[in-house]
Amino acid sequence: MTTACPARTSSLMDDLLGLLRIRIKRGVNLAVRDISSSDPYVVVKMGKQKLKTRVINKDVNPEWNEDLTLSVTDSTVYDHDMFSKDDKMGDAEFEIKPYIEALRMQLDGLPSGTIVTTVKPSRRNCLAEESRVTWVDGKLVQDLVLRLRHVECGEVEAQLQWIDLPGSKGL
Repeated sequence: MTTACPARTSSLMDDLLGLLRIRIKRGVNLAVRDISSSDPYVVVKMGKQKLKTRVINKDVNPEWNEDLTLSVTDSTVYDHDMFSKDDKMGDAEFEIKPYIEALRMQLDGLPSGTIVTTVKPSRRNCLAEESRVTWVDGKLVQDLVLRLRHVECGEVEAQLQWIDLPGSKGL
């Protein structure tokens, strides 16, 4: 007697490596798009995922301090995330590859505040200044200052942090 085993289907948890928390801190000197101000918000895209901060009315220097969380799977392309704004307030891209590579290192035992790697501004990214991936209190953090493109002015400050999930593959 033979029995057939049901085909195993891949679930999200099978491919899930963890979560990437992107803290959108603030905007600096954003472009004016209404009469004397703007109503900005930030959209973060990675793969098919798209998340948005709340709108802050009439403010070209908004403070969001808002966490957006994206799932990272084996099939995620670790190329770049994109910030964008409606109404031509600019966009910015950055690579998460240096951050993911740092996550794969064995960093336990490092003193808090240790800089693991540094990403320099270049034509391939929208960094306004050097971005450091730092080991802080047992977690890997990357602070970013992104200069917006396709607009006359503006920067967005953000921070990356990894969230391990029980039952996920992990890095």
